[in-house]
Order: sequence, then C-alpha cells, then structure tokens
Amino acid sequence: MPHAMSPSPSAPAAPVTAPTLQATFDRLKTRSEALRQEGWEPRAARLQKLASWLATHQARIQQALYADFRKPAAEVDLSEIYTSQIELKHTLQHLKKWTSRRRVPTPLSLLGARGWVQPEPKGVVLIIAPWNYPFYLAIDPLISALAAGNCCILKPSEMTPATSRLLRQLVEETFDASEVVVCEGDKEVSTALLTLPFDHIFFTGSPEVGKVVMRAAAEHLTSVTLELGGKSPVVVDETANLRDAAEKIVWGKCLNAGQTCVAPDYLLVQEQVRDELVREIRSATRRLHDPKGEGVQQSDSFARIVNSRHFQRLSRLLEEGQRRGGTLEMGGIVDSSECFIEPTLIDGVPADAGLWQEEIFGPILPMRTYRTLPEAVAFVNGRARPLALYLFSRSAENRRYILQHAPSGGAAINDTIVHLMHPELPFGGLGNSGMGRCHGRYGFDAFSNLKGVLQQRIGKTSVKLLYPPYTPAVKRMIELVMKWF
Repeated sequence: MPHAMSPSPSAPAAPVTAPTLQATFDRLKTRSEALRQEGWEPRAARLQKLASWLATHQARIQQALYADFRKPAAEVDLSEIYTSQIELKHTLQHLKKWTSRRRVPTPLSLLGARGWVQPEPKGVVLIIAPWNYPFYLAIDPLISALAAGNCCILKPSEMTPATSRLLRQLVEETFDASEVVVCEGDKEVSTALLTLPFDHIFFTGSPEVGKVVMRAAAEHLTSVTLELGGKSPVVVDETANLRDAAEKIVWGKCLNAGQTCVAPDYLLVQEQVRDELVREIRSATRRLHDPKGEGVQQSDSFARIVNSRHFQRLSRLLEEGQRRGGTLEMGGIVDSSECFIEPTLIDGVPADAGLWQEEIFGPILPMRTYRTLPEAVAFVNGRARPLALYLFSRSAENRRYILQHAPSGGAAINDTIVHLMHPELPFGGLGNSGMGRCHGRYGFDAFSNLKGVLQQRIGKTSVKLLYPPYTPAVKRMIELVMKWF
C-alpha cells in the first residue's frame, strides 16, 4: 500500500540562524516590490505550478502523513489533498475578478467623483502551520498569499518532520527562492521569525501560542490572521434524526483521530433522546471503524495521536474523568506503544474536570444532557467562543434560536466539519478561537491591502461649495448636506 512506504529521502535543511533569516527576508522584500507590479496572470501561473505538483505527487503526500502519525491514505486524499485542490481550483477560477478594481457607488455629496477598491499585495508574509493537518493548513493560506501577490516564508511544524521535509521539497521544486521559502526548525526558529517586520502573519495553532504571535506582531504593527481552536459543541435536540446525527458526529470526532480544530469537542443531548443517541453512536463507530469486529485498533481507517506527549495528555484527561465519576459509554482503550486511543464516549464527568475545561484534540467525547434549549445555550455561552458550533435538529425554530443566541466562529446544521470545505464561506474564529477570515475571496482579502481610491473631477466640485470662509451661505449648504445627504 502506498501509505505504508517510507517518505522519500531528502537533504537535511540548511541551519537556520538569525543572520540567514534576515538575509532571506531581505531577499523576499526586494522581490516583493517587483511582484507588486504584476497582473493576475503571473500569479495564476504560480498557482498552476502548485496544482500540477499536487496532481503528480499524491503518493509522496500520503507517505509523509503516514510516517508522521499513520494517517490513512484515503483520509490524506480527502482532508489534505482534495481540500487543497478545492481552494486552488476556486482561486484560479476567480483570480482575475478578485484582483480587479471593485467599483463602489458614489454618494450625492460627492457628485462627479468616482470611487473604487483596489487590492494590492501586502508584501512579505509569514505562514506558521500546525501539526494536525500539516500539509493542507500550510498550502491553503499559501494559495491565498500567492493569489494576492505576496512573497512568503512558510514555517511548518517540527512535530511532523516528514511532512515538513516534503513541504520544503515542494517549494524548492515549484517556486523561485526569492518568492517562497520554507524555514524548518523548532520553537527557536519561530521565535526568530517573529522578530522580523512581516507585512502579515497567518498563524494556525493554539490560543496560547496565538497570544505570543499577536504580541510579537504588535512590535511592528503587523496585521494577523489567527486560526485558533477551542471547545466546539455539538447539540442534539429531540427532533434530530439520531442515526444520521450519530454517524456525522462519529465521523467528525474521529477524523484524524480527533486532532482537528473544528472537531466536536463535547456533546449536549436533549435528555429524552440520550439513550437512543448513545446506542446510535456505538453502532456508527462499529460501522465506520470496526466493521469486522476486530477492534478499532486493527482498523486501517483510524489515525494515531501525533506523539507521546499528546498521548499522555489525553490519557491523563481520560483517567481524571473516570476517577471523578465519569462513566464510559463506549471505548476507553489506550495503547502507549502505538499512541492509540480508542474512540471514547464518556458521561457524568464534572463540569470543572479537564475534559470540560481544555480543548481535547483527540477521540474522546464527553457528553451531558439538557432539558431545554436555553439551558444548552447557557452552557455553551459559559465558555470561550468556539471555533465551530454544530446543531442536529429538524426544528426551524430551534435552528434559529441556536444561531441567534450562541455566538461562534462558524456553524453547521445537521453536519460536522464540512463547512470548512465550502470555498464561498468565510472560515475563522471569534475571540479566543481566533480573528480574521480565510478561504476563497476572504483569504485573498486577508493577504491584500484593500486600498480605497477616490478620483475627483478637476475644477468645480460639490465639495468646494463647503470650503471656508464659512459664510452664511456656506453654513446653510453644510446644514443641507447634514440633513439630506
């Protein structure tokens, strides 16, 4: 099987030092001035080269992700390659329009003038990618950055070294070294990069590190996009199709072994349907991850936890939950030799336990019941704003109530995670779960300076009627403008 092979060897990355980073930044800064003058066609050509690389290196991507945390090849295709291809295709289809002037209407008070929004590149940007989707979450913002005409430094996660090496190979094989560069390395490299005066920083990771990035960006008044995380709730009401809900919850929770920023983090179920939903979740887990009855650990469709540190963290959360009275409704098997944690559903864990306080980022799903929808909403709103919110309901009234009363970065009704794959929808967080938006036009705009331009007539204009000296006639004209325009 392709994903069981070792990743292709590569030369080790050159040592990264502060002087080499500065020299790299300066090289890209110089080149960015030339890119600023380009039209949309050269940008499209770069993206086409990236698309060609993706189309011809599927096996290499699969191998790298399998080496890093045994991610199934089909899951790599769906969540790392296909999602990147969606973004590329959508961007190429709309790039000419996005880069064009956007005409805006002129108010009567500026009669005779013309106004438009003119997108221009920000310059040199930094993308810091995470380990959980180390390929897609590096490529997706890179597509937007290149579409907007920027030069880019990409910092992959050191926690997924095979994918990090692959990204460096991709960039070296595809782009000019004065336009896109990959900097491999650990926390020290990230810290050194953050001292440079980038024109925009796109960071995906935890809220804690997001605060570090934002503080560093403030030193240069650099704009940021922060794609963070949080505890994304899934609410199931008494009108839901429980079989459908269970299958989608299990898929969303178990994708990438739960190591997904928008994975359902906890489950709130209306008390009348609690027992039936638990039965459906057990059944869905067997269908998706244990169809032969040999145990999920034997499945080739279930990934592993990325490393022993995260495995131990999850194991401690699960152990604490059980020690404090939690009841396992499903799962609970852990194996440190493989960094394996079975899909686990646990009820009765106190609200102050770690499973309810920390973002889980693994295949453990705590649950609790609620009686009324306002009670469920109050529980959700008692925590930091989530990156995503999921509701399973056939009631239009309940759907409206949740969307109006429970703020979140994004939401999906009767599904989980798939809103992330819609190129026309903005994706991003709120408060603790992030700031800024990405994907499609929103990602292009994030990496662009949207310059507002007004072109006025020469000679007599309506604005000149308001110039001093402020005679009685001018004052009357100002009053008319304030009243009618």
